[in-house]
Amino acid sequence: MTAPSGPAVTFVRMFTQRFSATHRGARLARQLALVELHEWGIPESTALSADAGLLVAELAANAVTHGRVPGRDFELRMTLLTGLLRIEVSDARRDRRPALQPHAYQAETGYGLRIVDAVATDWGVLDRLIGKTVWAEITPAGGVR
Repeated sequence: MTAPSGPAVTFVRMFTQRFSATHRGARLARQLALVELHEWGIPESTALSADAGLLVAELAANAVTHGRVPGRDFELRMTLLTGLLRIEVSDARRDRRPALQPHAYQAETGYGLRIVDAVATDWGVLDRLIGKTVWAEITPAGGVR
């Protein structure tokens, strides 16, 4: 048996928090994500922090708008690995899966996943026993240390 080839990925840090499925909860999720990244040595002035804040804001807003179930929270999880930051937002509605929509001329909504798709290195959706998890990954040019 041989060891897998390729770069080794090392777990560095993890942050998990539940928030009320409200617009205030979505704003708080973004703010706490930026504070946590700062504590991890990724200050707000960096491109990685800006991209992570944008992804958290979009995924949390989608969880509140499209994944809300009365009385249920949504969960934010950020995992920092060497060379990768993974952001996951879980909500209680499995039946409303996110999908990129065709561009609609002068539409006022529907741009959130387009932003996620443009900023993230990769993103997707995982089913849970109750609800779903939408995840996005960022691989910064210089890597995460």
